[in-house]
Amino acid sequence: MGSADSLTAVREATPRVPHDLFAGEPHMPTGHRRSGRVATALPPLTPSPSVLSRLAACAEEADRSGEPDREAVAVLRGSGLLALAVPKSHGGAGADAVALNTCVEQVATVNASAAIMLFQHCAVTSRVVENGTPAQHREVLPLLAAGRWLAASAWSESGAGADKKKLSTLARRTPDGGWLLDGAKSFTTSAGLADVYLVLAQSQEEPAPSGASSQDTGYGAAGQTFFLVPGANPGLVPDTSLRLSGMRGSATGFVSVRECRVPDSARLGAPGVAASIIARVRNSGASLGAVAVGLAQAALDAAHEHAARRGLYAHQAVRHRLVDLATQVETARAVVERAGRRTSADPGMTTLHSKLASSATAERVVADVAQFLGSAGYVETHPINRFGRDARAVALMGPTNDLCKELVSLPWNR
Repeated sequence: MGSADSLTAVREATPRVPHDLFAGEPHMPTGHRRSGRVATALPPLTPSPSVLSRLAACAEEADRSGEPDREAVAVLRGSGLLALAVPKSHGGAGADAVALNTCVEQVATVNASAAIMLFQHCAVTSRVVENGTPAQHREVLPLLAAGRWLAASAWSESGAGADKKKLSTLARRTPDGGWLLDGAKSFTTSAGLADVYLVLAQSQEEPAPSGASSQDTGYGAAGQTFFLVPGANPGLVPDTSLRLSGMRGSATGFVSVRECRVPDSARLGAPGVAASIIARVRNSGASLGAVAVGLAQAALDAAHEHAARRGLYAHQAVRHRLVDLATQVETARAVVERAGRRTSADPGMTTLHSKLASSATAERVVADVAQFLGSAGYVETHPINRFGRDARAVALMGPTNDLCKELVSLPWNR
C-alpha cells in the first residue's frame, strides 16, 4: 500500500473547507433552506444491478492487490447509497435500520469491503443526525447525502482494547476556545479515502449536568469526546500500509492526529459524554451482522453455481445439503432483520446477538461451502477464499464478537 504522500492527490481532490466548518448562517426551518440543498429526487434504498456489477468487479481487483479500493468508493459516491441514513429533509433517503441492513447485505454479497465502508459511513451519519447541532446538520448532512463526503470512524487505537477505555488520544482546549487533538488511531476503515472522520479522544472533561451519563457502559469511558475532523485538516494523516488478510479493499489502516486543531464547532455532542453516545449506537438497529449475512449468501450462491455446473442437483444428498445451508443463511438474515425492526424487549441486546449469530453463521457456511466445492474451491482465485477471509474480519470489527459477549453478559454481574 502507498504511503501518506501517495494519498495527497486524493485528499486534495476534495475542496478545502473553512477552518470553522460548521459556522454559518442561522438555522432555517425545513422548507426555507437555501436552494440546491435538497435533492429533487430521493436517493435509492437499494443498490441497482449495475452498481452491484461494478462493485463485484472492484472486489476481485482489490483482493488481488490489497490496495484501498478507490474505484469502489467512486461507485458508492455516484450510487446514492451514501445518502441512506440522511433524513429526507437534508437530501437523504431517510432509510430506517431495516432498509439500511438490507442494503448493506446486498452490497456485501458482491463486495464486503465496500459494504463495511458503506456501513461505517452510515454509522457516522447517524451519529451526526442524532447528536449534531443545527449548523452541523445544515453543513454536513447534505455533503454526506450527495456523496461528496465519505465518512469514517476513528475510534480504535493500539493499547486501548476493544472497549475503548484507555485512550491515548487526547483533546485539550486551546485559548481561542477550540481543541488540539494529539494521538493515533488504528484499524480505521476508509483511512485515506474518507473526507471526514469521527475521532474519539480523551478530553478530561466532566460530562455536562443536563442528564448526560458518565457511568460505565462497558464501551468507552467518562471524559471522552467526539470530534468531526475533515480529511483535509493538515493535522490528520492517514497511513494505509497495514496489510490485511480480509476486507483487503476497505482501506483499513492508521490515522494520526498530531497537533490537529479543530474549532469547538467540530465537537459532536457535549464534552465528556462520548461513552453515552456509543452506548446508544446499538439501539439504532443497524447491525454489522448484515455484512456477514451478505457473505453467507455469496457463499451459498457459489455452492448453487457449482451444483448447477456439475449437474449435482440430481442427487438428493446434495439438494438437502444446500437446503441446510440456506436455512442457516435465512436464520441469520431473520435475526438481523429483527434487530433492525427494534421490536424486541431490548433492541440493543438483539443487535449484539445479531452480530454474534450472523458472523458465526457466515464463517460456518463459507467453510461448509468450501468443503462442498472440493478441489474447485482450493484454487487461490476462487471467490470462496475471499469470502472466508472477509467473514473472519467481521468478527473482529467493533464491537468485536468478544466485546459483544461482554456487553451482553455485563448486566448479569451487577
